[in-house]
Amino acid sequence: MTLNDIARVAVFEGKHIRKTFHEGAWWFSIIDVVEVLTGSDRPRKYWNDLKKKLITEGYGEVSEKIGQLKMTAPDGKMRLTDCADTETMFRIIQSIPSPKVEPLKRWLARVGRERIDEIENPELAMARMKEFYEKKGYPKAWIDKRLRGIAVRQDLTDEWQTRGAGSSLAYAILTNEIMQGAFDLKVEEYKEVKGLARENLRDHMTDIELILTMLAEATTTKLHRDRDSRGFAPLKKDAHDGGAVAGRTRKDIEEQSGGKPVVSPENFKRLAGKGRKKLA
Repeated sequence: MTLNDIARVAVFEGKHIRKTFHEGAWWFSIIDVVEVLTGSDRPRKYWNDLKKKLITEGYGEVSEKIGQLKMTAPDGKMRLTDCADTETMFRIIQSIPSPKVEPLKRWLARVGRERIDEIENPELAMARMKEFYEKKGYPKAWIDKRLRGIAVRQDLTDEWQTRGAGSSLAYAILTNEIMQGAFDLKVEEYKEVKGLARENLRDHMTDIELILTMLAEATTTKLHRDRDSRGFAPLKKDAHDGGAVAGRTRKDIEEQSGGKPVVSPENFKRLAGKGRKKLA
C-alpha cells in the first residue's frame, strides 16, 4: 500500500467509497455512492436506471460530465468505473430519495477539499493514514512501522516512475523480484501463506516482516541511485539485488533464532480476534 492506495478509499458511515484524483479534483465511484444511499444489493442496475431517468428528464449535461476512470474492483483488478466529481455527484444524489443525502453532501464537500490540503501540507496525508489504521484497531508500534514502510515504498515507486518503469505491470514484476529475494515468495504466494484474498499483504505483516520489506525496498532505491539505473532490465537487477540483501538478513535471523521461520501465517484478521494482539 502506498500513500495513493489509502487515498483511493474513503469511508462514509462505515461504507467504503472509492475515489481517485483526476484533473485536479477528487472523483468518486457513482456505484459506491448509490449503494450507500439506497442500500440496494444491485447498485449498478439502480444507477443505470437512474442515468436513463436523468436523461429523459432533461439532465443530459449530468451524463456528459460523468467519466469512466480505472478503479480497483472487488476482484482486485483495475476496471473502468463511472465516476463524477463533487459538483456532478451533488446533482446525481439529489435525485435519489434517501435521508442520507444531506449528510453525504457535507461529507463529499469535506473529502473533496482534503487532497488540496494534503498537497499544501503532506503531513496531513500521513496523519490521516495513521487515523485510518487506528480505527481498524492496529497497535501504535505497528502503525509507526507501517507508515515508515509506506514512505519507503513511495520513495521507491517515485524512482521507478522517473527511471522508465512507470506502469502497474512493471511495478508488480519489480515488487515480486524484491519479495522473492527477501522471502523466497512472490506476493500472491505470500498472501496464500497468510490466508489472504484481496487484502493488502503489508497490512497483515508482523513487525519483523515489515522491517525486512523496508530494508529490501530501501536498498533497492539506493542501488537505483548509486548505479543510476535506467530502463526495466537494470531496475529489475537492482530489485533482485536489493531483495537478496534482505533475504540474507532474514536467513541470518532464522539461524540465530534456532531455525524459526520469519514468514508467519499470522494476519491481522486472526490477531484482531485475540484481543488486538500485537502484530509481532
